[in-house]
Amino acid sequence: METARVFFGITAALSLPWGAGWQRTRPWLTVAFVAVYGAYTIAPYAHEVKPWSAFGTAVLLACGSVLLYRSASTPSPGFSITLPLTTGSSPATRRAGAGLLSIAVLLSLWTAGGTTITLGTDLLQSDRVAIFLSALLLAVFGGGTLARAATAPVCTEVESMPDGPEKTRALDFMSGSKNIGLLERGLLFVFIAAGQPEAAALVLAAKSLARVPTNDHGKHASEYFLIGTLASVIASLAMGMAARSAVGLPVL
Repeated sequence: METARVFFGITAALSLPWGAGWQRTRPWLTVAFVAVYGAYTIAPYAHEVKPWSAFGTAVLLACGSVLLYRSASTPSPGFSITLPLTTGSSPATRRAGAGLLSIAVLLSLWTAGGTTITLGTDLLQSDRVAIFLSALLLAVFGGGTLARAATAPVCTEVESMPDGPEKTRALDFMSGSKNIGLLERGLLFVFIAAGQPEAAALVLAAKSLARVPTNDHGKHASEYFLIGTLASVIASLAMGMAARSAVGLPVL
């Protein structure tokens, strides 16, 4: 429980500022949030060395990212600090940031190196992990090949259409399908492999609400959407069921 609390807590403390881009726009808030949330995370285990090491790693990562990405236009904290590295952006600032990040990496290796190696070895040797990972790749990327083959006739028809608003709207709709399809097949596989086909149905419902073509897109876009979605469902369902069967779980 201790390892899980520290791992998830420190990761969350770093993820929120980085996900929000605070290291560029709110550097002082980045460091403050990491320090406060990190302290909250390790508080029950403050008498041990490893949690403090993880906390120090997080703070060094926060400070290093702030110095590395700091620009001359970065807002000040509202008071004067005379340290050279806190003003503007310079090679020295970036070098200091890279140095702090390097120290953080070394400290993290000392903190969790043994556990990480053990866990990594177990994962590499696990047949279940290999089966589900391979099936996921087949569903996501192999399913993409299936979807492209199934929708190829529709794409050919659209390309052969004369230039005009209908062709433009159809191409605009189809242009964003690749990344959406990757995410869709990945989510479908994960839910099916976890034995939750109901959740997979929610993914399809959400896609239909957000992505369904309108009359303005034309019939070709509707055909493309339907055929591509069915191909993704078939690939994810087949790979999910096959993976579950291979590891001795019920198919659904």
